[in-house]
Order: sequence, then C-alpha cells, then structure tokens
Amino acid sequence: MFLLGCAIWAYKDWVGELFPPGSKSGDFLRLYSRRLTAVEGNTTFYAVPRPDMVARWAAETPEHFRFCFKLPREVSHGGPLLRQIEATRAFVERMAPLGPRLGPFFLQLPPGYSPAQRGDLARWLEAWPGGQRVAVEVRHPDWYAPAGEAALMGLLERHGAGRVVMDVRPIRQGGNEGGALLDDARERKPDVPMRPLRSGGIAIVRYIGHPEPARNEVWLDEWARRIAAWLAEGTAVYCFMHCPDEARSPALCRAIQSRLERMGAAPPLPWAVGDHPPGPPEQLSLF
Repeated sequence: MFLLGCAIWAYKDWVGELFPPGSKSGDFLRLYSRRLTAVEGNTTFYAVPRPDMVARWAAETPEHFRFCFKLPREVSHGGPLLRQIEATRAFVERMAPLGPRLGPFFLQLPPGYSPAQRGDLARWLEAWPGGQRVAVEVRHPDWYAPAGEAALMGLLERHGAGRVVMDVRPIRQGGNEGGALLDDARERKPDVPMRPLRSGGIAIVRYIGHPEPARNEVWLDEWARRIAAWLAEGTAVYCFMHCPDEARSPALCRAIQSRLERMGAAPPLPWAVGDHPPGPPEQLSLF
C-alpha cells in the first residue's frame, strides 16, 4: 500500500498545476483528494478543528484517501506526555468521524525530548487509543546514537507504532540554489541523520526536497528503490513530499510516483483517470 501526498492540501499557487484553472479555495480539499492519496495534516499541530469541520473533511474526500494528522503541539510540546493522555484521547476522538480516512497519527517530539524520557514515551504509547495507528518522529541527537536508536525501535515495535523518517539531505547537501527560501528551510528543519527504519508494519517518509528540481534526482532515485523494496515486503508506505517552495511539492510527488510506476511498484494516481490533467504541458514535461 503506497500513499502519497504533501504537507498541506490548500495552496493557491497549485491552481493551474495540481488544481484546474479557476479552482476556488473551497474546492481545494475535494480536488486534492482526487489527485493524491494522502496528506500530512500539519494544520492540527496548531489548532484542533471544530466537529463540523471534521465532518466536512469526511464528506469531501473519498474513502481511499488518508489523513495523517499531527498531534497538537499542546500534546507533543507541552511537557511530559504522560500529562497529556486525556488531551491525546480527546484529539483522537475528535478526528474519529473520518473513519477509514484516518491514516497513522503523527507525534513529532521536540528537539529537547531525549532518550532519558523514554519511560514517559512508553507510558504514553501504552495509553494510546486502540484501533488507531500512530508514528513517532524524534529530533534529539541521542535518539540517533546506537543505544538510543535500538531502544526507540524496540519500544515502537512493542506498541505497533511507526517510525517517521525525515530526509533533509536534499536541502543540506544539494547545493545553494534556492535563495532565501532554502536558507529559511535549513534554519527551520532539524539537521538529523536520514535513518531509513521501519516499525509497526508502516513507514512514514518526510522528504524535504530542494527547490531546484534537478538537485533531487539522486535522492528520488534512491527513495524509489527503497520504497519499492518495502512495498514488496508488505510494508505500508506513506510518503510526504515537502519543498521550501511549496509550489513545487506536487511536482516532487509526480517525480517519485513516476519512478515507482516505471518499476511496477505502485498503481497510477487518481489524477491519471480523473476529470482534469495534473498540470499544463510545461510542468508535465519535467517527468
């Protein structure tokens, strides 16, 4: 199972490329969910949606579509996770009306959350609501040392939780074309090692692409081979393509998707049989 998307579903500069010319903002989610198959729901990190909004998201998207919502920052960045169990359950319950559209939830731990707090993470995972999946992203450097990584992977496996993999190599090693957008991305994104590890039968990949398309080629080729191998082994892969220039994120989706299709590893995206092409000829010629 291969699910592909961006970090957001609403971006006005996608009109004419991902969305048909003339598309209105109120139609963005409906259109997005018929072109890509998942979204990394960053919006919930900043605000918990109202019940009527959740109901609208369910009504506007097909059942095969998957939302992978980030836990609110009050949960992930509000001190010990053990204190946030009720808030965690309330958030999961709020999103429950999405039913089969719910992919793994996503806990992004802050840079200061180290392996010394492993017991806190373990107790939070033990209390995680049944029937839903969760994946964890770590940023403290000690989680990437051998002892910290082994402890983390064992903990995630015991609780059937996924490991979020962030790949920042394209913006760190891919050259300096990109100006202020690239500089800002390097400042904001954590400089963590790329560790292609899986747990809980799922893989969640956050690819931070270079704003110059050609700079991504080597990394996309590598990821296509790895994802194809994971899929062949039965791992469900959720792949989210980011770019400092958000206008280019759909093109990164097309780039990884086209590689996997050529390898026979993934079926065509919904937009291949939809009511509109994904963009004008000058964009499609990139692929």
